[in-house]
Amino acid sequence: MKTKHIQDGFGGQRSIVLPADVLQTLNNTCFAQLFYVTDIGYYPEAYFHYRKRLKGCKQNIIIYCTKGLGWLIVNDRKQKINSNSYFIIPANTPHIYGADKDNPWTIYWLHFAGELTTSFFFEKNINPRILSENEVKKNYRIQLFNEIFQTLETGYSYENLEYSAICLLHFLATLKYTVQFNQAQITYDSDKISKSIRFMKQNSSEDLTLKSLAQMHQLSVSHFSLLFRKRTNHSPMDYLMQFRIQKASQMLDNSTLQVKEIAHSSGFTDPYYFSRAFKKIMGTSPLKYRKMEKG
Repeated sequence: MKTKHIQDGFGGQRSIVLPADVLQTLNNTCFAQLFYVTDIGYYPEAYFHYRKRLKGCKQNIIIYCTKGLGWLIVNDRKQKINSNSYFIIPANTPHIYGADKDNPWTIYWLHFAGELTTSFFFEKNINPRILSENEVKKNYRIQLFNEIFQTLETGYSYENLEYSAICLLHFLATLKYTVQFNQAQITYDSDKISKSIRFMKQNSSEDLTLKSLAQMHQLSVSHFSLLFRKRTNHSPMDYLMQFRIQKASQMLDNSTLQVKEIAHSSGFTDPYYFSRAFKKIMGTSPLKYRKMEKG
C-alpha cells in the first residue's frame, strides 16, 4: 500500500509567504547583506507531512521540531529528527524530509535569505542538532518565532521587515548560542497608527474607507494619510489591501474553499478584481499560489 504524503493542509497550521514585490524590495536594500524571512509557518502534529526537492530550494530552510519525530535525507543520508531539535538546509541543496508516520512532528519552519547566512551558520555536513534546555528557554524561542510571524501578519512596512529581520537573527542566535540567550519581554505600541493597523488587520474583510479610518482618531484624511505613510511607507488603503491578500493567502493554504468564496471572505466583492490584485501583490494567480510548494 502506497504511503500517504501531504505537503501542507494540517489542522491548526499557519503560514505566510512574502509577496514577490516585497522580496524584490528586500533584495535592493541592506537586508540583502543580512538575514530576512521569505516564508514562515507552523505545522502542528503534521501527519503524513512530506517534502521532496531534488533541486533544493532557492532559500535556506530551518525546521525546528518541538514535538514528535521526523526524518531528513541530505547527501543520500537519512537522519532521524527528534523532539526539541532543529536542522538547517542551505539554499539549492537537494533534500527530502517528512514526519514520522506514528508520532508526527510539530514544526516551526522558516525560509530565509541574505548574503551573510552562509558565513553565520552553515557547516559542510548537515546534521540535526538536539537542544538541551528547560521549558522556559524553549517557550521563549517559540515566543520569538511568533513575534516574527505576528509582525509580518501586521503588514510589510519597512519597519516591520526590519524588525522581523532582527528577530530572525535573534532566533538563529538562540540556536547557535544556546548558553547565551536569555528571556526577553514583549512590548506593544499603543499610538494611533498602531491602533489603526491592528483594527485594519482584525476587520480587513469589512468595507473600510480612508475617511472612516481617519475619523476613528478624529483626524483629517490628509493628516491621517501623512502620518500613516511616514510610519509604514504605504498608504492606508495599500496596507489594507496587503491584509486582505494575506488573509486570502492563508485561506488558500488552509482551506478548500473556491477562489470566489475566498475573495468574498477577504473583503472583495469582485472575484476578477481579487485575482488581479492578488497577482499584482503575490506575483502569481490565486490558483497557482495554492499549488506552490511551501514549508
